[in-house]
Amino acid sequence: MITPEPNLLIDPLVTNQLSALSSEVIILTVVIMALLLISALISGSEAAFFSLRPHDKEKLKSDESKRGKTTFSLMKKPQELLATILITNNFVNVGIVILSSSLLDKVFPSDGKTFHLIIEVFVITLLLLLIGEVIPKIYATKNALSFAKFMAGPLSVLGSAPPINWIKSFLVNGSNIIHKRAKKKGVKISSDELEQALALTKEENTSDGEHKILEGIVKFGNTEVRQIMRPRMDVVAIDKESGYKKVMEIILESGYSRIPVFENSFDNVIGLLFIKDILPFLNNEGKDVKWLDLIRLPFFIPENKKIDDLLKEFQSKKMHMAVVVDEYGGASGLCTLEDVLEEIVGDITDEFDTDEIVFTKIDPETYRFEGKTALVDVYKVLDIDGKEFEEIKGDAETLGGFLVENAGRILRNNESFMVGEIKLVVETSDKRRIKMVRIITPKQAEE
Repeated sequence: MITPEPNLLIDPLVTNQLSALSSEVIILTVVIMALLLISALISGSEAAFFSLRPHDKEKLKSDESKRGKTTFSLMKKPQELLATILITNNFVNVGIVILSSSLLDKVFPSDGKTFHLIIEVFVITLLLLLIGEVIPKIYATKNALSFAKFMAGPLSVLGSAPPINWIKSFLVNGSNIIHKRAKKKGVKISSDELEQALALTKEENTSDGEHKILEGIVKFGNTEVRQIMRPRMDVVAIDKESGYKKVMEIILESGYSRIPVFENSFDNVIGLLFIKDILPFLNNEGKDVKWLDLIRLPFFIPENKKIDDLLKEFQSKKMHMAVVVDEYGGASGLCTLEDVLEEIVGDITDEFDTDEIVFTKIDPETYRFEGKTALVDVYKVLDIDGKEFEEIKGDAETLGGFLVENAGRILRNNESFMVGEIKLVVETSDKRRIKMVRIITPKQAEE
């Protein structure tokens, strides 16, 4: 009879211990994998809900299914939804880390703490990032609506289950208090800082038109009426003493839908004639047409009024035209709703409009402008921001006025003035005003 050697015998107690250890390892592994899956679903739901496009939200409004209604109700409370997602995700991730540490202790009991730390920091963190964050969020962003509907039910249950709903209520109420206090303090940002931020954040796929609209919005609040108005010398107006025939000639020749009416001089505007009001009398051939009875009360504004305030007044008064007056009460020009909107969206033209900026491009570096050309129009043609002009322009709004303001007199023919690297040369002037100016950009100005 052969007796087995002692080292070949397996103690039943050791076998039971190994079996119990392997069962614990399997259970921990399964639980960790389940938690990773939950983490992935929760992270994906965050990306899905907060990347829903407007047309997806419109679909949810009309969706009568249970999932659709649940999804839409969650969307209406974004703060509570985000709190539920973040709290649940943090609980799950902490659970993964704790259970992973316990699993490492059981699988590698003899290894040092340094080995365990390396595994936890690199392997577990990598798994959490890839499986629990990056991959689900990429998938959920591409399938936002379907993923949001899929997770709407579980998130609704989690949001109403303790202790998550307790923590959620505390966080939401606390953030509301902080938000109210921060709102009272406010953040003061200058328009220059906004322009710099806009320039830094310009993307390659953003068109120049879109960028100019954003720049117009930034500058909108700092623009005054005098910068965009039509000066009085370019305004078409009707004398109160004009007969019906003369009035019709002015209307047909100008093509405008609203024309100011004055008494004695344009400094005394008494009303606005809306062309639509005179249309019913076209067949009367001027017989007994009292066109003065048709004029409406004018709307007067000062030159230094900000155009954002003017836009609000246009909306509230339901008007499209205002008479601009100077500090002495005399009329200095007209400003329309179209002029205001053009500061944001750029020039608005129709089939009857012509290019109002009159200039001649002599060569790539040389331009010729009329002295009455507005400075803002010069900036547009030269494609410059005009900061150097704005710093020294004073009250001038036209190119000729700018030269007179800075020279202190009306410059004679061929006299010049430098603004930074840009050279302004007077081509034609008389005793009253500067008529024509040649602008030479840096390259030619140096020569």
